[in-house]
Amino acid sequence: MDTLELELKHLIVDALMLKDVTAGEIDSEAPLMVEGLGLDSIDALELAMAIGKRYGVKFRSDEAQNRVAFSSVRALAGYIRDQQSARL
Repeated sequence: MDTLELELKHLIVDALMLKDVTAGEIDSEAPLMVEGLGLDSIDALELAMAIGKRYGVKFRSDEAQNRVAFSSVRALAGYIRDQQSARL
């Protein structure tokens, strides 16, 4: 399993204080919003702040881009990698 994806799963559980879900139960390809994990916009905002703190990645107010980035754990990991490599 991808290390960043696993870290993100733990971050999701910790940052959002999910009680009924473990990191191991989160599918990397499953949707994060509404269906799938069932996150809402407030959860996404909290998660974006936690990701910013941990990985130094900023999210813009581009709703379409954020929808893609938050579509799954795998997409989120890809977004973080892209943002980090763009800073190099």
